[in-house]
Amino acid sequence: MLKYNEPMSKHCSLRSGGLTREFFSPKNASELSEFLSDNSKQVLFIGLGSNLLIRDHGFDGATIHTKHLKELAISEGIIEAESGTTLAKLSRFAQSNNKHGAEFLSAIPGSVGGALAMNAGAFGSEIWQYVVSVQTINLTGKIQQRKKTDFVIDYRSVSHKHIDEFFLSARFDFNLKQQNDDVRDLLEKRNSTQPIGLPSCGSVFKNPNGNYAAELIEASGLKGFCVGGACVSEKHANYIINHDNATAADIENLINHIQKTVKSLHNIELETEIIII
Repeated sequence: MLKYNEPMSKHCSLRSGGLTREFFSPKNASELSEFLSDNSKQVLFIGLGSNLLIRDHGFDGATIHTKHLKELAISEGIIEAESGTTLAKLSRFAQSNNKHGAEFLSAIPGSVGGALAMNAGAFGSEIWQYVVSVQTINLTGKIQQRKKTDFVIDYRSVSHKHIDEFFLSARFDFNLKQQNDDVRDLLEKRNSTQPIGLPSCGSVFKNPNGNYAAELIEASGLKGFCVGGACVSEKHANYIINHDNATAADIENLINHIQKTVKSLHNIELETEIIII
């Protein structure tokens, strides 16, 4: 389905952001390929929008929403998941097929495509640990099979060796002998330490080497600090909450203030996890 001038605040978990010129939700990979083959505008792929902020002036291009691309299958112990599959669903699917290692994904509020793009992780595990191969699609709609070695994988960072390609699906080998995490325990830990149920984007900043962003922000006296309608969470200092109809500018200005304050007090540069468009 193709829409025009769609508010991105409806599709980002921070519940803020401007309009996108076009908003397309393909039913399957073939429909997406056909759309891209006729498209000449800038492209933005989104899933749950849980790590994304669109500035108030919006995005003058085509936003591709992957919510319908959520097929899951298993063959010879390898799980294949399309990019729009939620990480919680992938975790449950692995568990139901007695595949171990995907438990940590249950605590990450995102989808496969976004997780691949940023090497999402939690509780000591990262998604690319378990990737066998991926399927990508380029700006002309051509679908490619790519090996793990076609990417440079780092902490919360993934670099493509092939430019202008987007994740369409991935094959995973969750190959641990037994569960290394209990899903119920992970969810209880998440719910007790994070502001679940409030409009946020998850962790805003990457943890610097040898430090934790939340501890640095809290030590800087910024818990509860607000810019406009955007506030640092009282529960977890590495979360920003849309407390009162925050604009994207409010959120970005708060991010900048946090970075400047931590740099001034601790001489540490905080790098964002959130993607700002």
